[in-house]
Amino acid sequence: MFSGDLGQPGRPVLPDPVKVARADALVIESTYGNRLHRTLDDTLAEFATVLSTTLPRGNVIVPAFAVGRTQEVLHVLADLARAGRVPPLTVFVDSPLAKAATEITSRYAPILDRETRDLAQWQVAHPERMRLLFTETPEDSMRINGIRAGAVIVAASGMCEAGRVRHHLRHNLPREECAVVFTGFQARGTLGRALVDGAKEVRLFREPVPVRASVHTIGGLSAHADQSGLLGWLEGFQSPPARVFVVHGERETSVAFADLMRERLHWPSIETPARGDRHHLAWR
Repeated sequence: MFSGDLGQPGRPVLPDPVKVARADALVIESTYGNRLHRTLDDTLAEFATVLSTTLPRGNVIVPAFAVGRTQEVLHVLADLARAGRVPPLTVFVDSPLAKAATEITSRYAPILDRETRDLAQWQVAHPERMRLLFTETPEDSMRINGIRAGAVIVAASGMCEAGRVRHHLRHNLPREECAVVFTGFQARGTLGRALVDGAKEVRLFREPVPVRASVHTIGGLSAHADQSGLLGWLEGFQSPPARVFVVHGERETSVAFADLMRERLHWPSIETPARGDRHHLAWR
């Protein structure tokens, strides 16, 4: 059996996903099974534009999961700074867990790809191009909210459902000179999804907060592969798995991706289990 989040081919930090030739059962995600990401070049250009136009007059808030996503966002920010595509950056990582995860990532740098190792060394050697500050205490976090412009604030949670990012949103959403950048999928019912869908007002800490900041979704930075990436990985199988379960996507997306798999791959057993379903797997 093989299961997991495939990641996006060509993504930074970790090596590209390894294809699998055979499996008895396959559990595959379908988060972006109905769409294509922008190319990495287009993604970086979009992010650079948001940073360059916003930071002289406001702040950029990046909701990001503490483990994995934050480290990729830091990689992308350093890459843009090194290339001179953005002004000098002051980046706050406002999450004790993200700080610990980044330290672990650095400790095991030999397993990362060469580009990531080189970029990390560049960032340490050029703090004038990208100043990276980690906050731990609530007092440190609150002090960030006194900054009116020039700060990139990376904070959890990625879908804005909890954590310190909600405080930064409360202070920056009402300001039209600020921006919020989403780099990952926003599930239905979350604050992040409401912002992506264009809400003009949200509730934070039981109070209404107007949304005047610009909101940007940069899907090309998602850790989840798009439709093309998923299909490309599936095509590495030399023989069809006996059973395939399409999961981890909104229901209509999972069903549509399963239909596409049947059309493209002609595999005999592709299922889209619903929440609470149980499946017994046994082979002799």
